[in-house]
Amino acid sequence: MSYFHSVTLDKDKCRGCTNCIKRCPTEAIRVRGGKAKIIKGRCIDCGECIRVCPYHAKRAVTDDFEELKNYKYNIALPAPSLYGQFSDVSDINVILTGLLKIGFDDVFEVARGAEYISAATKEIYKKRSGSKPFISSACPAVIRLIRVRFPNLIDSIIDLISPMETAGRLARKEAVQKTGLKNEEIGVFFITPCPAKMTSIKSPLTLDKSEISGAISVNDVFAKLFPIIGDIKEPKALMKSSLSGVYWSRSGGEADGAAIENYIAVDGIENVIKILEEIEDDKVSGIDFIELSACLGGCVGGVLNVVNSYVAKNHIKNISKTLHNRPCETKDIDLGSLSCSKKLEYEPVMELDDDFDKAMEMMDELEEIYDSLPQLDCGSCGAPSCKALAEDIVRGFADESFCIVNMKAKVQELATELLASDKDNREEEE
Repeated sequence: MSYFHSVTLDKDKCRGCTNCIKRCPTEAIRVRGGKAKIIKGRCIDCGECIRVCPYHAKRAVTDDFEELKNYKYNIALPAPSLYGQFSDVSDINVILTGLLKIGFDDVFEVARGAEYISAATKEIYKKRSGSKPFISSACPAVIRLIRVRFPNLIDSIIDLISPMETAGRLARKEAVQKTGLKNEEIGVFFITPCPAKMTSIKSPLTLDKSEISGAISVNDVFAKLFPIIGDIKEPKALMKSSLSGVYWSRSGGEADGAAIENYIAVDGIENVIKILEEIEDDKVSGIDFIELSACLGGCVGGVLNVVNSYVAKNHIKNISKTLHNRPCETKDIDLGSLSCSKKLEYEPVMELDDDFDKAMEMMDELEEIYDSLPQLDCGSCGAPSCKALAEDIVRGFADESFCIVNMKAKVQELATELLASDKDNREEEE
């Protein structure tokens, strides 16, 4: 099946280094012919390759402000992490007012959508049964990771749409009532801190169709807001979110918002993989809820943000000081309206073959090839590990000559033999 991917490669900038292949959580990148290649079926659009590429050869495809021209009325859905990008702003209303000044007709905070999802999570948590922990459904990169690497955990994911989609639905409903326009005349644009959110809009996995018209990156919005933000002296009273919604931007905020005490919050894709492996092996017990974020620190660590995640987290703490006594304004929760319309399905991109017997034969061949490799995982072959190279060879995408270490050893052995032969010939002549 084909999906839209936000993460793309600029081949002209790629130098063929191996930084990206080492950090990809699904081994979706190879270096072949001196250039990186993204295996689309495995890519989860987490953005790690964008983060580590020293040549900026990886980039995220997001929408630009020209897209607003396609609609009569445009609504900005700012992710709470946007608030952490401005060190000198002490009032969220300033940022929201700024969004109106750069081209949007209205704003609807994703933090409000987060409050609804927190309330829904609380209701589902009360009715939980069984010993396995719930897994958060908020991070689309994590959902795609589970889909391709941890299919046994799919049923543990809580059946709720994201705060972004919740905010989009509520924003559309309010806009139709306010303007009298048709749905298709209203543009709803998420201001995204990461490429995975863009992908979830264009190719949703648990929805028939996204409510969001598009996504504009935080850094693109920041570039327009920064020059004018200091001139906003009398901001409009636009903010309606509470502290619990805003704190979804950082790791642990989701569980705190749902008032779940017995939880763990894991951030950073490598840490997420480790905990998912432990859950799959039944090594995690006594935990009710697991909040997972692909980015370090949570959404404040998204690769499309501007400032360091630790700095952004501190900015959000400071800007939220006025929200401590502000109540959530969620109305009665209709769990049906916040549930996913499609079940997440396993995508067997890691399997060697659809036929079980054939797959087992290929696995035996893979292990034999792997044993013949140096197992240094140096990446010189263009694959992230010796195991990955062995898999590529079995699949027919590479051959054993790709291993630089083994080839060097063979060349050295051949050279030694030639020198020895030459020495023997000289001795015979003497």
